[in-house]
Order: sequence, then C-alpha cells, then structure tokens
Amino acid sequence: MKYWKKITGNERKFRIQKALLDNINFAKDNALGYPASKLDDKVFNDDAPFLKDAPILQTYVANPNNIGCHTFGASERAFQGTHEIEREVLNVIAVDIFKAAPDSFDGYISPGGTEANIQAIWMFRNYFMNNYDAKSAEIVILASEDTHYSIPKAANLLQLDWLKIPVDFDTRVIDKVSLELMVEKAKVEGKKYFIVISNMGTTMFGSVDNPEDYIEVLEKHDVVYKLHIDGAYGGFVYPFSNQESVINFSNPKISSTTIDAHKMLQAPYGTGIFICRKGYIENVLTKEAEYVEGMDLTLCGSRSGANAVAVWMILFTYGPNGWFEKVSVLQMRTQYLCKQLDELNIQYFREPFMNIVTIRATHISKALVEKYDLVPQSHHGANDWYKIVLMDHVEVEQLTTFIHDLKATIYV
Repeated sequence: MKYWKKITGNERKFRIQKALLDNINFAKDNALGYPASKLDDKVFNDDAPFLKDAPILQTYVANPNNIGCHTFGASERAFQGTHEIEREVLNVIAVDIFKAAPDSFDGYISPGGTEANIQAIWMFRNYFMNNYDAKSAEIVILASEDTHYSIPKAANLLQLDWLKIPVDFDTRVIDKVSLELMVEKAKVEGKKYFIVISNMGTTMFGSVDNPEDYIEVLEKHDVVYKLHIDGAYGGFVYPFSNQESVINFSNPKISSTTIDAHKMLQAPYGTGIFICRKGYIENVLTKEAEYVEGMDLTLCGSRSGANAVAVWMILFTYGPNGWFEKVSVLQMRTQYLCKQLDELNIQYFREPFMNIVTIRATHISKALVEKYDLVPQSHHGANDWYKIVLMDHVEVEQLTTFIHDLKATIYV
C-alpha cells in the first residue's frame, strides 16, 4: 500500500486539527467575502468540552466547504486543509484499492452514489459531444436490469436512452446473446457511442458483472464506448474478499468508478465517491462559476468537508489489514447463513465474494418480513426475492434466531 496505513487515535486527532487550522477560521479571521460561516453557536455549542476529542464533530462545527475537484487545478484557499484531507482519501481509494497509478485520476466525495453515477454519465456524454461531435440521440447507456435506479434517473435527466440488459433469473449473469442483439439493433437505429455501467455489487443481489462481457461485444461491433464501474455497494467489499479481482484501473478499458463510504464503510450520509482517469472530468467544467477559485467540475457544487474527514478517519483507523479482517468476518457470517439455508433446501442467490444473501420470496412469510425488516425486490408489484445484508451489526446470534423462525414457518 502506497498511501493507506493504520495510525493511532492521537495521530488522527492531530492530523484533523492541523487541517482545520489550515482552513479559514470564521470566528477569528477577517473573512468578509464568503456566503458561509461556522455553524450558528446560538444553536450549536461550539465550545463543548467533548469536541476536543471528536475531530469529525469539530469539523461539522467549523463547517468547511469542499467545493470543487481537488485533484484538478486550484481549489479554494479558505478550505485548503480539508481539501488536502479529501485528496488523501482519494489516493487511498484510487491507488491502493482500485490500482490506479499515482496522479493518474480525478475525483471527489459526492453527496451519494446516485450523484456519482450521474456524474459519470454526464461526463462521458459531454466527452462524446466534445470529442466526436456526438448528438444526444447517438449516445446510449448500457446497463443490466439489476442496475441501480440512479441509472434510469441519469438517463431521464440527461435525455439519453437506456438499454436494459436482461440477466439470468438464478445466476443474475448478463445475457450476452441479448446484449449483442441490443447492440446490433442500437447501431441500426443510429447509436454510435455507448456508456456502459458494469455493477460491482448490485443493490438487491450483490451480483458482480463481468466487464469483459461488455468489452467483448462492443469491440466485436467496433463501437466507441466508455466503461464505468458502479461499486457503490461492493467497492469496499469485493476488492478485499476477492483479492484476484481485476475490476479496477489495472484494466485500461475501465475509465471510472463509484464507491459509497456510507454503506460498508459506515461513514455518515452522504459520502459517495467518484473517481475517473485523467482527461475526462474537464468535460463537465462549469465555466460560469467564475467566483469559485479553481474550477467547479462537480454536479453538486458546495459540499461538506466534514464528510471527507469522516471517511479519512475510518480508513486510517482500520488501515488495510484491519479492513481486510473486518470484511473477512462478514464473509464468514455470510457463509454461515448460506450453510443453514442449504441444509433447509432454501433457494437463494449469493455472489461468492459479497455479503448479501437474496432469498426466494416463496420461502419467506409476512411475519418474517416484518420481524426482520427484510427488503423485497419490489414494493409495488410482483416480488420474487427478499434480501439479507450482512452488515457489521448483523451477528451470528441474530442469524441463528432468524433460521429458527424460518424453520418454524417451513414446518407450519
């Protein structure tokens, strides 16, 4: 690991205090030009004694703005301390986890994975328009039917067509025959540029697409494409549970990725993370943001620097070995649940390197759904599946109780 390590509590506290000292201090500095301030001290107590031992809360009170993209050009000097914290987070994720070369990427911490996915599609749409003189009608999104709803949301916002690729009901694997037929039909209809969303841990199933399925078909048909990995859920699981994975920037065909810290990493909402190779993010420069020092290359604009601090704190509390151990424990709990389901002949889907188990709805009673807050595939139509997500709070004791209740309903 080049950037990621485990450091002590005092080291973490000192690093964040230094970052805040490098930022503007609204209580003491002559800051007349910013439409911002620290949190209102009539409402939020900024001298509470516990704050000295709570770096994240200190940052929320200081209220830094991490506007902009701090891997590209200049940034607001007033918040340079927390901007540097964000760069350190991005280095860990891009280089140490997703195998990018140092200084070969751009990115930022977004208000969530939905925005990060929309950012990718917006960026590639503009890339095709700027470099190929593409028209909107010539650009299309490719993604599976299990893809997160942020993709149809992006298609609607950006006025692009979305081709929904079917998957096998039992294995959740992309149907390559359908994919090829849809690409052929799209070409006939005038589509020339393809934005591909390949999933690393779908929301309902935790299924992981093989990006090579898309690459093989698109290159066979000699079309221009860009490949985005949606690892919003799986990005902090799959690279650790499957250490042979090549779904990262070591694959030159992969141009960008989304990872959420507010899922597996247990950071506060919203801490989506967007990372792309150099040469793309400038396609979403908002030139009209002339009063912003540097350049605004993000969809959201202003965003809290406290979120960057929260992600930094988690990463450097665990370090790479501590995080691998945490993921390994969750994998063992997932395997325990699957073993119990196998013994009961319960039908389920589980991606081998993920910590989501999705059970056929025919095995699940209404009472189980309500008692354990199981999430259905659909609240508004025919529902075939319920999922269990093996998060940190889901321990073997709870799983044992669930299995006991499941047995009771089966026998009844």
